[in-house]
Amino acid sequence: MNLFCIRHGETEWSLSGQHTGVTDIPLTDNGRELAKRLRTPLSRNSFSLVLVSPLKRALETCALAGLSGDAQIETDLMEWNYGDFEGLTTAQIRKDNPGWIVFRDGCPNGEAPEEVGSRVDRVIARALTVEGDVALFAHGHVLRTLAARWIGLPPQGGVHFLLDAATLCILGFYRDAKAIKAWNAPLA
Repeated sequence: MNLFCIRHGETEWSLSGQHTGVTDIPLTDNGRELAKRLRTPLSRNSFSLVLVSPLKRALETCALAGLSGDAQIETDLMEWNYGDFEGLTTAQIRKDNPGWIVFRDGCPNGEAPEEVGSRVDRVIARALTVEGDVALFAHGHVLRTLAARWIGLPPQGGVHFLLDAATLCILGFYRDAKAIKAWNAPLA
């Protein structure tokens, strides 16, 4: 089985670098166009399970990619809860918290790395019960954490996986070992 991890299309806040956790904002027009480009590569596969974050940017990406008919809402795929840092850029956060990294430090009144790690572990466990490929429509930091956990790294390992909007990632196996087949693949 392969686990297809799809980050939602561009939003106003992904453009500005603002941390967008629970704020439910839509895709930009460009984000919708990027999401539509996912349809062709995803149509080459048959999915036994499609899971999507309940936030509208992920739902809209899933729909534009042509997989919303089979999708199930999965709250564990919601983006990191940034708490007091919601809507702020890294530069703004680092004014009072020099060197801050979400994967190491978490967020005050939000989530710690271990909490996000527990959520993605549940998603991985659910995906592994299915025969066939699984598609996940979610968000940047939660998918980066999921990739780290897939290959046995702690949640903090997500810092090593850069992920752009509306990109396709494929997690799979090398023999019996979990592996990364494609990461941050552009659709151009």
